Formats: sequence, structure tokens, C-alpha cells
Amino acid sequence: MKFSICLDAVFNNKDFFESARLVKEAGFNTIEFWSWWDKDIDAILNLKKELDLKIQTFCVPFISLVDPTKRQNYLDELKKSIEVAKKLDCNTFISQVGNNIPEFTKEKQMGSIIYGLKSCVPSLKASGITLVFEPLNTKVDHKGYFLTSSKDAFHIANMINSPNIKVLYDIYHQLVMGENPIEEILPNIGNIGHFHAAGYPGRHELDSGQFSYMKLFKSIDETNYTDCIGIEYFPLSDPLIGLKNLLTQT
Repeated sequence: MKFSICLDAVFNNKDFFESARLVKEAGFNTIEFWSWWDKDIDAILNLKKELDLKIQTFCVPFISLVDPTKRQNYLDELKKSIEVAKKLDCNTFISQVGNNIPEFTKEKQMGSIIYGLKSCVPSLKASGITLVFEPLNTKVDHKGYFLTSSKDAFHIANMINSPNIKVLYDIYHQLVMGENPIEEILPNIGNIGHFHAAGYPGRHELDSGQFSYMKLFKSIDETNYTDCIGIEYFPLSDPLIGLKNLLTQT
């Protein structure tokens, strides 16, 4: 099992470059982060080379896909993100879809997501990048968000039917929404382009909650999924200790 460490969550507002060095010290070689537009990309590139790090993924700007009036803005920002990805040798983007629009039906918002993501495919395909879009929980962390069900997310991916558009399955978020991750993940593994993991409940270290990750990781390992599991928790203790513990447990 390979892991990608989310600097923004695990190091929770600490210095980006110091956090990356601590990831390396803990024994990991792959990082991910949320926003690129507020960072010095050339400095990140230099750090990547210095530490021999891989950048697994980062987010495209948070522009609504459920709102068709925002679509061109989304596509414009996607192009900028592609240029950053090329520079950093990163081939996966994370996208959220936006908050529910009460005056729109669910079908209209689903249709807007599908059309918007389909519109991204030519640029993604040309650049060799996969965009993963993310269901989130609305019970604890993301009130008002539109896409909460992995079933709906897999339906969207099936409707688009492109290897450049896949689902980010965040195990913590889907546990909060009452899903059984193994039952949703295994039949849909071909539509999953990335995972996120955090302890449930609480969103802390993976071994801090009631859910046992080791059985699930073993099941994922036995599929054709060969990429990273993104570690995106907010630590209760020293992040370096928590990461070292994760490495020994897995």
C-alpha cells in the first residue's frame, strides 16, 4: 500500500516546506496539497527535486460545477491548473462540485456536473491528467454541499465514461454519510482514481476511531488499484509520530 500525505491537513497550517521535509523524515515520498494558487510553484518544484518527492495531486480552484453559469470560469481555471501540473509532474487533480442550489432540481444539478466534467475531457486527455471529483459529508464538515453519495458519484463517472474523469472516494466522508466502504469500493474500483482516509469518527489519526482501516486496505490491495491512498487527517498528537506509526502499522 502506497500513501500520499496531505500537507494541509496532517500539518494543519504549518509551513509548507517544513511539512514536506517532515514527511520525508517520517519515511514517505509522496505528498499532496489543496490549493496551488496561493503558493510559490517554483519553490515547490525546487523542493520536490531536492527531496526527491512525488506530488500526487492538488485541487483545482473551488468553482461550482452544479451551476452552469460558472462553467466557463471552471474551464479557464482548469487550464491554469494543467500548466501548474505539467511543471510539477503531477497527473491527478481533485475537484469539488459545489454547494446545492435549492431552486435547481437534483437532476438539473447532476446534469450540470456531467456536462461540465465532459467539457474538461479534451484538455485532460491531451495533458495526460485524471480529474477526480469528490463526494463529501454534509452531516459534520460540509453543510450544503451537493454531492454526498458515492452511488451518485459513480453514476456521474459512468455517464461520462472517460479514463480522465474518476471519483475520489474519501473513506471518512462516506462513513459519516452511513456508507459501508467495502460494499461501495470493490464493485466500483475501476471508477476510483484516488482515496482519502482519516479516523472515524473525529477525522484524526487512522487508528484513533472505531473504524479499522487495515482490513479495508487489504481489500483494496487485492484489486487492480495500484495508486496511493491519500492521508488527510487532522492529528491529535505530533504529526511526525503519527506518520511513523502509520508506516509501522501498514
